[in-house]
Amino acid sequence: MASIVERPKKDGSITYQVRWRDGGGRGGSIQTENFGDLPPAEQFRDLVNAHGQHWPHGWVRGQGFVEEKPIPGDQPLLDFAYRYVKRLTGVDKRTRDDYERELRLHLSRIAHTTAAGLVVPATVCNVVADDIVDWVRLQEDGLKDPEKPGEWLYRKADPKSIRNRHGLAFCVFQAAAEADPPLRATNPCKGTNLPRVDNEVDEEMCFLEREEFEFIRDQIKDPDAVDMVDWLVSTGMRWGEASALQVRDLTLDGDRPTARVVRAWKKAEKGSEGGAFYLGPPKTKKARRTLRLSPSQVEMLRRRTAGLGDRAFVFQTVMGKHWRHANFYNRKWAPAVKEAMTKGLSKRPRLHDLRHTHVAWLIAARMPLPKIQTRLGHESISTTVDRYGHLLEGLDDEISDVVEAMLSVPVQQRLRVVRGA
Repeated sequence: MASIVERPKKDGSITYQVRWRDGGGRGGSIQTENFGDLPPAEQFRDLVNAHGQHWPHGWVRGQGFVEEKPIPGDQPLLDFAYRYVKRLTGVDKRTRDDYERELRLHLSRIAHTTAAGLVVPATVCNVVADDIVDWVRLQEDGLKDPEKPGEWLYRKADPKSIRNRHGLAFCVFQAAAEADPPLRATNPCKGTNLPRVDNEVDEEMCFLEREEFEFIRDQIKDPDAVDMVDWLVSTGMRWGEASALQVRDLTLDGDRPTARVVRAWKKAEKGSEGGAFYLGPPKTKKARRTLRLSPSQVEMLRRRTAGLGDRAFVFQTVMGKHWRHANFYNRKWAPAVKEAMTKGLSKRPRLHDLRHTHVAWLIAARMPLPKIQTRLGHESISTTVDRYGHLLEGLDDEISDVVEAMLSVPVQQRLRVVRGA
């Protein structure tokens, strides 16, 4: 820890020397800074301790903190970020609205701490890596309301949200660095140590055994709602995809009946034109996919689509409208889950957990992950592995049995099998 040593002078006055070992270890070199009065020496000592026994950022020995000078062409960070988002190409309106909401609610909390410890608004040029670290920690810790115990001024964020917001900030600063002429030399988001997301996967997902799903299904009295949950768990479709399915997306005749995923419901930014929801493309390019149907699915779809026009929704309410997630969840799914729990069910699944349950059943049936990736519409196989790879652990015993059986075969016979002899 830094300490203060009094150093008397020949004229009888006293100077105050702050001393510490660089980094705090015994092997660190001794560093000193001198002051004519005790209060500034104490403040500097506290700064050294706060910086892990290193020189405070921006402090020049013998001069103190050097005032930061305005950078020509600099501009508020949010102004540049909004222009960056508005000029993005290849994204739909919903995605652009989401980005602008992230800017308004979260990237707006990025601030710059000057060398003198003063917090000032963030600009394109003044933000440094330490400012990004402070922003990430704010999201991890949240900000409690000092006047209202138990309430938050800014709630904690989960690791996935923090990573998504950091990714957006990275793109904004990268655009500034690659501008012509460049607005800054480096990207302050590079190298940020972000929270891991893999520890939360198991907690977020809920997998139902077939008996558990049937138990919940039995509590649903509306036949239309039963058809919807059957479809969700048997296809693994996202809610926005299933509720947007139209008659024209189905091919029920022939040897290979199919359902095509070509659109999904999107939620618009509040206050935007066109209402709260609109039909748009699926989540990603690979989310556009074609699913092979089973005979029981074909039978259900024929019953549901009899007499309907091509653009009619396959899954409708009794009023002939498409199902909205909130209405379906609150009126059909949540009451059924609650009733099942009063009768002994130990889980509280969300509607989206029917997608996870679909995957669990496929893995239990030994379906390869690449095929599951295609069926779910994941953009990358890594997404499938990250979310569901842990379910493959149940196959470890069978794999080890196969390896043991192979090793028990004589070498020459093993070689013939490998070579196809």
